[in-house]
Parts: sequence; C-alpha cells; structure tokens
Amino acid sequence: MKRSQIPEKYKWNLKEYCSNDKDFYTRTALLEDKVKKFKEFEGKLDDENLLFQVLNFDSEVSYELDILGNYAMRRLDENLASSEGQELESEFSKVATIYSVATSFIVPEISGFSDEKLKKLQNNEKFFRFKLFFKDIIKSKPHILKQNEEKMLSGMSEFLGGFSDCFAAFSDADLKFEDICDSKGKKYKLNQELYGKYMRSDDRVLRKNAITFLNGGFGKFINLLTKNYLSNVKEDCYFAKLRNYSSALDQAIETEDASKNVYQNLITSIRKNIQIMYRFANLKKGKLKLDDFAIYDQSAPVGKLLSKKYSFDEAFKLLKNSTKVLGEKYGQILDLAKKERWIDVMPSEGKTSGAYSAGAYRKPPVVLLNFVGDLRSVETLVHEMGHSMHSYFSSQKQIYEEAGYVIFVAEVASTVNETLLTFYLLENSKSKNEKLALIDNLFVNIRSTIFRQTMFAEFEEWVHSQHENGVPLSKDKLCKKYFDLNKYYFGSKTKLVKEIQYEWARIPHFYRSFYVYKYATGLISALNIVQRILAKEEGAVERYLNFLSAGGTKPPVELLKDAGCDLEDPKTFDDVFEFLNTLLDEYEKL
Repeated sequence: MKRSQIPEKYKWNLKEYCSNDKDFYTRTALLEDKVKKFKEFEGKLDDENLLFQVLNFDSEVSYELDILGNYAMRRLDENLASSEGQELESEFSKVATIYSVATSFIVPEISGFSDEKLKKLQNNEKFFRFKLFFKDIIKSKPHILKQNEEKMLSGMSEFLGGFSDCFAAFSDADLKFEDICDSKGKKYKLNQELYGKYMRSDDRVLRKNAITFLNGGFGKFINLLTKNYLSNVKEDCYFAKLRNYSSALDQAIETEDASKNVYQNLITSIRKNIQIMYRFANLKKGKLKLDDFAIYDQSAPVGKLLSKKYSFDEAFKLLKNSTKVLGEKYGQILDLAKKERWIDVMPSEGKTSGAYSAGAYRKPPVVLLNFVGDLRSVETLVHEMGHSMHSYFSSQKQIYEEAGYVIFVAEVASTVNETLLTFYLLENSKSKNEKLALIDNLFVNIRSTIFRQTMFAEFEEWVHSQHENGVPLSKDKLCKKYFDLNKYYFGSKTKLVKEIQYEWARIPHFYRSFYVYKYATGLISALNIVQRILAKEEGAVERYLNFLSAGGTKPPVELLKDAGCDLEDPKTFDDVFEFLNTLLDEYEKL
C-alpha cells in the first residue's frame, strides 16, 4: 500500500514539530547561523555569568535541535527510499555535527574546574537547572579528554553512525528474500515484517521455511555484515579505551549511571533458571502433539488466540481497558494521543520496519507502528504507548534538563503496559483454551524479551571482550559462538536449523551496544511492579506513576527502587522466576 492511500487518521501529525519541509529548512538554516554564537564563549567559562549564559543558550539550541531531528527522522521513516526524506535527514545530520563541534569546548572547560568549584555550582540556586549536568561532570571527569581532542571527536559524529545506517539501509530497503512455501506448496512473500506472522502460523512447514530463508538471506551476505558489525564493535572498544574505561561494557553501564551488579545478576539468574524455558518447550511440545520440538515451534499458536483479528479501534480499546488500574488521568492522556494523532499506524511501501516511540520535550510523542491487526500488533501498540506515556509524564513534570531518562529504565513502562494487557486478557478469558493460549503467549514473550535478549547480551559481551583481548574475529567464530549460545538457551532437546547461526547478523540493536540486556531487566522490573499493582499493594500505583514522572532526576537503579523494584538484590530476580514457575504450573494443569 502506498502512503497516499492511507487515511489521515492513521498517520502521525508532525505539525507540532515543523509545519512542513519548508519550515524545517528555514529553521535549520537559522539554527546553523545561531550556533556560531558559541564561539563567543570559548575560553571564558571561568566567568560565572558567561557560564550561566552559555548553559542556557545551549539548552535553547539543543531543544530546537531535538525538534528538528525528530521531524527529519520521522519523515525519512515514512519512506526510506524517498529522496525528500533522505535530504531532510542529511541536512539535519549536517547541522547536528556543526552544533556538536561548536559546543565541544563546554564540557572540557568545565571539567577543568576543581571538584570544590563544581560542587558549589551544583548547589548554587542560580544554576538549579544544571545540577545534574555538574554532577555528571564530576562523575565523568576521568573520561573527558582535552578540549581539542573533544572537538575532533565531535566532528566525527556525522559519519561514526555509518555502520548502523548502512545496516538499516541494507536490511530495510535493499535486502530481498525468496518466496517461501507452506505444507501445501502455497507460496508466500517473505520480508522482515511478515516473518513474525509466519513464525506464529499453525503450519509447521511455513514456520520452518520462514526461519530458514530469512536468516539464510542474511547469511548470503555474511562477509559484508561481519565486516560492518565488527567495525562497529571496534569503534565501541576504541572509544571506551580512549576515554579510560576498562571495557566497552563498563562504559555503557557507567555512562547511564547504571550498575554492573544488575547486569551480573541478570546473567547469573537467567543461567540459574534456564530450566524454565526447557520446561516450557517440553510442555508446548506435548500440547502441539509433536514427535520432536524445534526452534521454529517456539512461537507456534496454542488455540486460535493469535489468529483473531482486531481493528485499530479495538486494539486501542484494549489498551485503555487494560491500563485502567493506573488511574483516570492515564486514560485521559491515551484519549489525547488518539485525538491528536500521535500514532502512525499502517505499513506502507518503503516505511521503516518495526515500531518505536520518539519525541521531543513537551511536544506530543510520536509512535511508529506497522499494524496488521493480529494480537502481536495489539501488544506492540500497548508497548510503544508505554514509552510515550513515560515521556509525556516526565516531560510535563520535569524541567527540560531533567526530563530525559536513560535507556536502562526506558523498557520498564512499555513492558508494564504489555504485562497489564496480558493479565487483563487472562482475567476476561472466556474458556480454558483461551486462558491456555494467553499463558502460552506470555511465555513466548518472556522467552523473547528475558531469555533471548540475555542471550544477545552474552553474545555481544563476548564479541567485545574478544576484540578487547586482542583475539582476531571472523564470520566463522561469530556464527559458531551464536549457534552454541542457541544450543544452550533452547536446550539439547530443541532442534535448531543451521541458518540460525546467521541470526546475529540481522539484529539492529547490536549497533546500539549493550542495549539488549535492558529489555530483559525491563520486563523483570515490569513483572515485579505489575504483581504489586494487581495485588492492590498500598501505594503501588502512586509509586509507579511517580516513576513515570521522574525523568532522569535520579540514577535509574534508584528510580526503580523508589518504584519498589530493587534490581541489585538477587531476590528480586528469584521472586519473578518463582512467579513464572507458578504460571507454568497453571499452564501444565490447563
């Protein structure tokens, strides 16, 4: 379907960002000229008045840059093959690099202040908007380079994202797959959007062909993809070393003010509880009446739940009903999202794959979907609106400099929404078979979000550490390691296909290193929080809404503790896995 054929009510409204493309180019030109003013402050930040001026000016410019960047990227994502979208993104990238270079002196100059001076500034009421900025400077001083070095690195930002950009262009626009057949010989078009649908088909041959041909399609270009990914890994490791971090993983964790204990708790807890997934596979094998169980059977439907079709209006009603426990105000903002057209709903030619939520401070969040009307589409809507609500609440409650939240907590709100949807559907299920299908679907999501993402985390940690230790890497080593991890995570009784060794090469999040483990900690946090909300624990809803409104006012692990979830305590993980075992008991009874 062409975008022009889609009704306006199913397209996002970007006019709060820019009224049109002409407005975008006018404002980027003005911003490019405005950025030149930063030169007036360089070398003069010892003067407290000039320091105050430059920090406020920087906030003003970066806010406008956020707005323009969102407009350019959203327009490009409407059609990746569009010349207009590509030109908008290119223009924004140019201005963003100019800004990055122009402001590169600020942090090095301020980091040259004594800790005593920085702490005084942090506690100075005049600089109240920048207290977190000064706190971060104090924390990151050992990792800030000299001013000229920072300027040089800032100038590289326009092309350093090239590995990710190349992957996205190749994966979403250029790569084509062979048609596949089902058990009756009927042919189906294969692409990454349709892949998930086929993996949830009740036709086993179609599922096997989907996983084989999709991953095999990437395998045909494994030399290219290996070179591209390893270049990205080398970039991560080089800059971590340049900034005096002990590893790329440590940089990722410290930069977010997160906790190595949480990462280690996750890996340890998953390996301790891996039998949950083996048990689920064995139970599902019995329910599907299979002689053997294969990796392509993991998402096979149990019952007719996944074949049910929903209109977008029905999906939105489920979103509203399942989140009623969060209060009236939450529902009112959801109504606003629909009325103001925050959501780009339908798939169309050239539109970027997948789904996401994005936005700028006190602008309506925007959500990209590729809604096809199945339960997965409903779950995706519910998930992405969780992100948008998090952004909306924080944006309304906090000042610009403190409204942003780090990726570590970003996946909590989205998975709280998803979990609430699951339990709402369970509570309102009309039959034993429907309940069984819902628990099965929950475990499919748990496998994907907790266990599989942790497997991804183990893979990328291994790749980075191998490079950091001077071990040469190749496509064969990467594919073997990934295949071996699949054998462990799926268990010896689950048959694999040889093409699964190439799956790592199609994971876009590997180009945002050490992102994936946060999906797992996010869902573990969500299960912890939802259990207490549904149990009507006193203050649970209020604590959660305060978490949504807190932005980046505290380190992410502390924000979660305030919401009642302590990820530094292994017991939090144990409690969640005990709960999952209880659900599997119910699955077995049904």
